[in-house]
Amino acid sequence: MKIIYTSLLLAFVTFLCSSKAQAQQKDSLLSQLSVKWQNATGYALKMAELMPEEYYDFKPVPEQMSFKEQMVHIAQNIQWLSNSYLMNGGTVPKLDAENLDKAGVIQVLKDAYASGLKAHQQLQASELDDIVKFFAGPKTKRQILILLHDHQSHHLGQVIVYLRLKGIKPPPYIGW
Repeated sequence: MKIIYTSLLLAFVTFLCSSKAQAQQKDSLLSQLSVKWQNATGYALKMAELMPEEYYDFKPVPEQMSFKEQMVHIAQNIQWLSNSYLMNGGTVPKLDAENLDKAGVIQVLKDAYASGLKAHQQLQASELDDIVKFFAGPKTKRQILILLHDHQSHHLGQVIVYLRLKGIKPPPYIGW
């Protein structure tokens, strides 16, 4: 009887630990950031679509990037961080904002955000503390991942101002 009780207790504890591990895996930082990234993708694309093509070269002041340059800069940075630091060795396409129309800008944004999502999905939790050589000094992949989110948010904030200056209401914010 004692053996049966001990076996049942051991099986129950194993089940609880397994369920907790599965729940943590499904609700990990990487899975949460992947969902956030997909929402950021939709948010960025809505802004790119809202701005009429005639205003893609608009600059609030001469020393600022144009709307188009902002969007291409976001795409280029996503490709660079994702492919060079998070996925180790992917190609970073050279993007030239001057030769892109609105449809081309939207496509490079789609491609870049897809690369960013791929980086989120391929990155393992065990790799987050891996060190990479970065221009600002050694950084962990966790820091690069945070930078990836922060940088695109920073520039999308500027893009919101561009839309407002042209009398266009930006889409509602999607955070999570």
